[in-house]
Amino acid sequence: MTSTAREAVTAGRLRELLHRAARPGGALDPAVLAAWDEAEAFPEAAHRLLGEAGVAAHYVPRRHGGLLHGLDGLWSVLRVVARHDLTLAVAHGKTFLGAVPTWVAGTDRQAAELADAITSGAEVCWGMTERGHGSDLLASRLTARPHGRDWRLDGEKWLINNGTRARYACVLARTRDEGGPRGLSFFLLDRSTLPNGTWRTLPKEPTHGIRGADISGFVLHGAPAPGSSLIGREGSGFESALKSLQVTRIFATALSLGAADHALPLTLRFLADRDLYGHRLADLPRVRRVLGDAAAAILTAEAVAVFAGRAAQTLPGELGVVSAVTKAFVPTTVQRALDQLGDLLGVRGFVTTVFEHGAFAKLDRDHRIVGIFDGSTAVNRHALATSFPLLARARRSGSRDITGVIDTAGHGACRPPLDFARLALTSAGCSLVQSLPLAADLAGDAGPPDVAHAARALAAESERLHEEIAACRTAGGVPPAAFDLVQRYEWCFAGAACLALWLHNAPSHDTRWWQDALWIRACLTTVLTRLGLAPPAGHDARDLLAAALLHAGPDADGLSLLSGTEEP
Repeated sequence: MTSTAREAVTAGRLRELLHRAARPGGALDPAVLAAWDEAEAFPEAAHRLLGEAGVAAHYVPRRHGGLLHGLDGLWSVLRVVARHDLTLAVAHGKTFLGAVPTWVAGTDRQAAELADAITSGAEVCWGMTERGHGSDLLASRLTARPHGRDWRLDGEKWLINNGTRARYACVLARTRDEGGPRGLSFFLLDRSTLPNGTWRTLPKEPTHGIRGADISGFVLHGAPAPGSSLIGREGSGFESALKSLQVTRIFATALSLGAADHALPLTLRFLADRDLYGHRLADLPRVRRVLGDAAAAILTAEAVAVFAGRAAQTLPGELGVVSAVTKAFVPTTVQRALDQLGDLLGVRGFVTTVFEHGAFAKLDRDHRIVGIFDGSTAVNRHALATSFPLLARARRSGSRDITGVIDTAGHGACRPPLDFARLALTSAGCSLVQSLPLAADLAGDAGPPDVAHAARALAAESERLHEEIAACRTAGGVPPAAFDLVQRYEWCFAGAACLALWLHNAPSHDTRWWQDALWIRACLTTVLTRLGLAPPAGHDARDLLAAALLHAGPDADGLSLLSGTEEP
């Protein structure tokens, strides 16, 4: 199979290809991956497999010859890879992150040249972070100084994924001595064209998780950069970075859902084969509740990620809020679910030589880094808190895009291509959360009663929360109490995403989780519980979800709202 965009695999075909590669002796054999991880070595064979399958074509917009139409299709592909190995997904997916600033602000010529390079197998890294500055992009010290019509770059970028392997580097540089929001610019450097002595790689850093990934960096010393390597206008780097992060933060959540896809079958296999106190472990009520709660949380996280990925096409002006909520919520929620599943596995979740080649221990270590990628949870929650005035204003004005919410929620809906030019620095609000009262009305008409009850409770909580948000003053700095409001907002957003997906899609007979509204009942129970609200009366839907999972077994299609629906 070649690496051309025309022949690149879809998520469904990739799933089959990687499943075959996971057989004994294959590139994705769990024993082989465990050995690579133990040696802290890059998974070369598995990485090469993705290249031969043409996965990189999904990183390139269709207008430039690739397969990228929307984030949901790309997200589905990375999720399939992450289900097998997070290190591999992190390493390969980084090329998309490094390319996004060019898709956001580059010229057609720059984009076309980079697209050709990526689909031909070139890797790209994103040189943003520096030693001692972390997420503070405005503190960047790597400089780019004019040299005739060209530039000379000096400085260091550190903790860069693929900092050693990548041929191309999208580098954020200080182009004005005074710095500030207009003092940074992006440059796309081709290492193969740089003179000797102007580029030096830094050693790979040993890491707790993703041990085999190339987490390193580079130093530039008078590195020449032609004027054509400047992405966007001079001084637009910070703006381009913020817009790019709106996309990459959603993209990164595929890593979390892939980790959950891997962890859940491992847990189900263990529960099915283990006895305790004379009973099968899976039959103990407490075990079922923990399993059901973790599974419902994973489905809730998927609903958020799916909605956010599609919103990039249908609600791009709101992506500032949507991406911050999504990146804070999904990795945090999935990690809590992994912790619960780890408790069920007990010591077998941590010993690396006893159960499934230590796969759970590895994915748990690997996943903990996802919350830091593209802005940590704290950074994203701070960004959402600073948007409180905009959210309060939008709620007072009644501004909301109901059509956009419906178009976002529908499986198989005809959505426009992702247009990076439509991304905005400030959000127009959040139509999804602001439409909760309407969703509650629709749920009351659609039944069942416990879903209607939960929807009304969630809508009432949203109204209370918006009143508190309006009263919260963040102009002089974000007070600690604002972070509690942010977390409540995340759960309201999550509940609203679940309701939107349920209300605007017909149940599929091929998808067990849609039958009897099982998934929405379990998810809304989890949402209300996390908000400190009373769940619907009657049998807890999380227990029913656990029973359905155990009945389906670990080799079923998996726990996903998208199972049985047409993939993008």
